[in-house]
Amino acid sequence: MKKFIVEQEFWEVFPDVKIGIIVSKDIENMYNNDESEYKKLLVDAQITAEQHLQAAVFSDNPSIKVWRQAFQQFKTKKGARSSIEALLKRVQNGQGVGTINPLVDIYNSISLSYGFPCGGEDIDTFVGNVCLTKANGKEAFIPLGSEIDAPPYEGEIVYKDDCGAICRCWNWRESIRTMLTPNTTNAFLCLELVDITREAEFQKALHELAHLVETKLGGTHTVIVLDREHSTIKL
Repeated sequence: MKKFIVEQEFWEVFPDVKIGIIVSKDIENMYNNDESEYKKLLVDAQITAEQHLQAAVFSDNPSIKVWRQAFQQFKTKKGARSSIEALLKRVQNGQGVGTINPLVDIYNSISLSYGFPCGGEDIDTFVGNVCLTKANGKEAFIPLGSEIDAPPYEGEIVYKDDCGAICRCWNWRESIRTMLTPNTTNAFLCLELVDITREAEFQKALHELAHLVETKLGGTHTVIVLDREHSTIKL
């Protein structure tokens, strides 16, 4: 059975981080010709997200600042920012966040509402175990929207499997190879906490995410929080 492992190299840089994981099996990730409930979910979440944009300077908002500080702890591609910063920037600029597919819409709504990075991948596309670790710089990686291999830097924090990187710069950009699609039936969802003062909100967000997926897409769901002492889960 495949596993997700947060490796020691990661904990050496981020000893207090918590990674919330939801393993969803036998879901139906389709709109069934009606995106309206997901559009509303995202619109409501963008309104709630305004609470994370109270500082006069965008980068001074806590949900953004804490991740900029985290990204300074490892080598990143120039201009790479956390996924939560990218979402909140769209809200600030009035661009809005559109629908993609139910799973992505659901985790984007939670990310916006709570100010945490959320992500997801298709378990059935994984080759071997998945690790959150430092890259060796040789991992294959073709990002969404591209056909060109763009391997991570050596020492960059990445999600990876035996075939290459799955997400670069921790939660910045994901691979087209493992992305969630309407055909996804088994999903790996993650929610990441670097600000330990927000653990109660983190737990609430994680369980709301699991509840929304179960309610809207069916299936079965396993929820677990990984930390330095408990760093592996079966997929």
